[in-house]
Amino acid sequence: MGFSTKECAWSQTTVKVLTRTLVGIAGFDFSKDVETEYLYGAGSDPIDIQRGNKSYPGSIDILKYELDLLNDAAVAAGYEDITEVPNEAINITCVFKKLATDTPRTVSSLACAFGNIKAAMQQNDKSMKVSLPFKAMKTVFK
Repeated sequence: MGFSTKECAWSQTTVKVLTRTLVGIAGFDFSKDVETEYLYGAGSDPIDIQRGNKSYPGSIDILKYELDLLNDAAVAAGYEDITEVPNEAINITCVFKKLATDTPRTVSSLACAFGNIKAAMQQNDKSMKVSLPFKAMKTVFK
């Protein structure tokens, strides 16, 4: 199960990290993955599909100034940057709808940890986009 920006209108989307509503959001991706594997017995066809561990990866793409503000909040809380903030302190919530008249939908990634920061720019770019991949303890699609 996954969610991406193809199912909503940007004008109807709000993304919050910690308590900050991100204005410079350029993209996001939320996922719930469940390991599966075939169970084999007699014959060459599987007899069942076994389910295993769950994982909740995701990513937000933001403009560089949003990263600066998130890092400033992390430093104010006594951490080196956003990657050092304990996962218990970081929830990411996205509220979206395709049309203004639609019922809002919510995706919440709870207890998130950002593993790396990668900022890059190419010649002729007008802005710097930063991708922040994360792992969550749980992602809920409502």
